Amino acid sequence: FSNASTVGLTMFGVTTPCVDAVRGQLEASGHQCLVFHATGTGGRAMESLVESSMLTGVLDLTTTEVADEVVGGIFPAGRDRFERSLEKEVPLVLSLGAVDMVNFGARDTVPGRFSDRLFHVHNAEVTLMRTNAVENRGIANWIAGKLRGAKTPVEILIPENGLSALDAPGQPFYDPDTNAVLFQTLEEQLRDCHACRIHRVPQHIN
Repeated sequence: FSNASTVGLTMFGVTTPCVDAVRGQLEASGHQCLVFHATGTGGRAMESLVESSMLTGVLDLTTTEVADEVVGGIFPAGRDRFERSLEKEVPLVLSLGAVDMVNFGARDTVPGRFSDRLFHVHNAEVTLMRTNAVENRGIANWIAGKLRGAKTPVEILIPENGLSALDAPGQPFYDPDTNAVLFQTLEEQLRDCHACRIHRVPQHIN
């Protein structure tokens, strides 16, 4: 990012340590940071500021809204997610924060078709569902379908050791095999995208 950039970052509770650390480094270097919570409206608000040229860079580290868009959660990304950032050709760093989960409301509001799935009840109003391999393939295809249109470099960071605070050893959503489907599909689908540079990072996102 250029000097004195205004940078947008996406965050969720389960990626807060990552985003706090990145924000601290950017602010120490003179950048202004605006953090958007990845609740569907948060991602859209960030991209509206990109479209208005109020953001000169994006660290889209928490892309959980795509999981909700693809699977049917309550915080969907919207059909045009990522498009405005790509059209404005702002510097873009993208990761897969909290893509291991789909967001629902209270446990009794979760659609019956998901009755046999793995859930984590965060509180009385928030229920999280672990994504499975089929959904991860769909999520990767959705993201790749957007990024293939990039005209300027997009840096994509894959945190190999976990995507959220719940996706870590000893935590309920830890599932490296399911994550591997996400990672491999994304790499396969972006193999011919010359603007996309994928970096596998042997660390947890946080």
